[in-house]
Amino acid sequence: MGLRIFGNMQVSASGLRGMRARMNVIAENIANVETTRTPDGGPYRRKEVVLSQAEPTSPVPIPRVDRTSFNELLRTHGDHMSMVALEADRTLPEGSRLEINEAEDAQPFKLIHDPAHPDADEQGYVLMPNIDLVHEFVDMIAAQRAYEANVSAIQGAKDMFMKALEI
Repeated sequence: MGLRIFGNMQVSASGLRGMRARMNVIAENIANVETTRTPDGGPYRRKEVVLSQAEPTSPVPIPRVDRTSFNELLRTHGDHMSMVALEADRTLPEGSRLEINEAEDAQPFKLIHDPAHPDADEQGYVLMPNIDLVHEFVDMIAAQRAYEANVSAIQGAKDMFMKALEI
């Protein structure tokens, strides 16, 4: 099995992907705070990101190859292959793979009285999206801070690798 010196960076990269997905969904929610009619009918329903640990995969042993075999691999699999990939374990450390899923919030829609609104019912009430802007802004700040923490962890690991090369 290959040496997992980049495992901590892979864990942080998974965190970056998760927080990016979370920020994208929050931005979509904020953009649709006034959307009362969607293609599915009815108002926009708030979405949220659900992050969970993916099932661990078993390591894939990668044999050492000579230059001729490596060139053959490049021809058959493309330029994204590298000698590092051939020497390393292709699986992420246990616990670092994230499954990123979107789910709709089950909270009820808001009901406001606005008889002039084109989507108002006979009594003048309009169903509005179940989005609270304050909640979305707090979630955005939390996602941003988590993203920054993962960037700092990657930078710290990079700095350690650079110091190790100086030894």
